[in-house]
Amino acid sequence: MKKYIGAIDQGTTSTRFILFNQKCQIIASSQKEHKQIFPKPGWVEHDPLEIWQNTKEVISNTLKSSKINTNEITTIGITNQRETTVVWDKFTGKPFYNAIVWQDIRTNNICEKLKSHEKLIKSKTGLPIATYFSATKVKWLLENIIELRNKADKGEVLFGTMDTWIVWNLTGGVNGGIHITDVTNASRTMLMNLETLEWEKKLLEIFDISSNILPKIVSSSEIYGKTKINNLNDVPISGILGDQQAALFGQTCFEKGEAKNTYGTGCFMLMNTGNKPVYSSNGLITTVAYKIGSQKVIYALEGSIAIAGSLIQWFRDNLGLIKESAEINELASSVDDNGEVYFVPAFSGLFAPYWNSGARGAIFGITHFTTKGHIARAVLESVAYQAFEILEIMQSDSGYPISELKIDGGMTASELLMQFQADILNMPIVKPKISETTALGAAYAAGLAVGFWKNMNSLKNILKTDKTWFPQMDSQKRKKYLDKWKKAIERSKDWE
Repeated sequence: MKKYIGAIDQGTTSTRFILFNQKCQIIASSQKEHKQIFPKPGWVEHDPLEIWQNTKEVISNTLKSSKINTNEITTIGITNQRETTVVWDKFTGKPFYNAIVWQDIRTNNICEKLKSHEKLIKSKTGLPIATYFSATKVKWLLENIIELRNKADKGEVLFGTMDTWIVWNLTGGVNGGIHITDVTNASRTMLMNLETLEWEKKLLEIFDISSNILPKIVSSSEIYGKTKINNLNDVPISGILGDQQAALFGQTCFEKGEAKNTYGTGCFMLMNTGNKPVYSSNGLITTVAYKIGSQKVIYALEGSIAIAGSLIQWFRDNLGLIKESAEINELASSVDDNGEVYFVPAFSGLFAPYWNSGARGAIFGITHFTTKGHIARAVLESVAYQAFEILEIMQSDSGYPISELKIDGGMTASELLMQFQADILNMPIVKPKISETTALGAAYAAGLAVGFWKNMNSLKNILKTDKTWFPQMDSQKRKKYLDKWKKAIERSKDWE
């Protein structure tokens, strides 16, 4: 009997496999971290073969621990870190280079040279020219890896984001692997036309990228093919969503004006804007939210914060002020407030709404009074300030007021941060009982394609609220905090 849905969650720091039942309860899961590779300042890479190996291991471990048979799994959904770019040999399955991660800023010079095309690129894709997206990473690889362009011209090279890499390997790899990407991931490459949902020929010419390396663009929810690996054979794959769109879908933000914020490695806020794209004049990204089968595509506005949970890891590993990540909450709670200390975590420049790759991280306001507790608190508060800036612009650009913010991700475990977030936003923030909303979104998309769930309305009844934080800060204090934050941001810009 088919009782379960599997979700592969291939993230920036780890890969997980989760089995859900029809009530969306987690039956079993397994997780494995992969190496973060930093060859030069600003360069961030992953080993695609390590990630594929980890994917197989977490699937195997989950099935072993749960004693669930493959024939009990209805289908599989996939969610993934977006923009991270892999190119591999079509005939051997070997990557030509490490995966270049979304955080990587090596393509700064390429971006500068493309500035004359910015208006066209933004009108076609909804994206600003930035190192963040896949197209400049592909261009860099083609220009810097010996023989790659020659092999690409001969049809020997495949390109994909991590969803494409995982699906290709899951469905047979060199023995007939399916080369696809869904509309949400394709919309992050800077190569897809946002309205036609097809690869844009003019952009391929600008970036000098051959169309024969590109995957086929498919919807977020349809049967793509079946698995062909030893420990999971002949199971349909029927859902793909980039991680932040998956969280939006998992939070059941199906109506215009509904928004969620994910507090993970980075911090990502998305708002559903319906079946017409809303273009931002204030630095937000216009992106595809999801496309369910043959239904009309749904768009979103997005604001991306590069450094959120990874800032806690940096605080732990580089400064050594705590031994475990969770200890930052106790340290931050040891002081009454931030002691006038503000931390701007622009380690890879500033993302939305500034898109300033020259900015660098900075701590302002340090005095003899400052303790490590104040710095810890400033680290946590920096995440809330960045979320405020995005939400403020999101409402302005869309014209849709946001009455509450749905939240998910690892950092929602911080009571201090969540209360401060509600205070700074001056609105309720709502956390669901199911914390794994990214994997859940992929499961939802996969399940809808095979009839595991009846329709999208039935999904709304599944998700229950765990906790709501309400604002408690007075307006004068709130304004003071925000004014100081904005001053800190201005001073961190254009360090280079």
